[in-house]
Amino acid sequence: MICEYIESAMRQAHYELIKDEEPYYGEIPDLKGIWATGKTLEECRRNLQETVEGWILVRIAHGMEIPSLGQSQIILPREILIA
Repeated sequence: MICEYIESAMRQAHYELIKDEEPYYGEIPDLKGIWATGKTLEECRRNLQETVEGWILVRIAHGMEIPSLGQSQIILPREILIA
């Protein structure tokens, strides 16, 4: 479920070149605030995927809803028990 969501997010990624030390910029428009940069396109992609992973974990930890991406979704239980 989580891997499918990340794959779906990465398929929606948009990349562009910017004037910066890390000229590759990527973002996922449907996930506001999710962006990354890199010195190469591959580095940017890896950084963007790590950003999505971290974003999911923060939302899970805080019991926040995770928006659907097409058919991909992560549905959290009403309560998360942490031992």
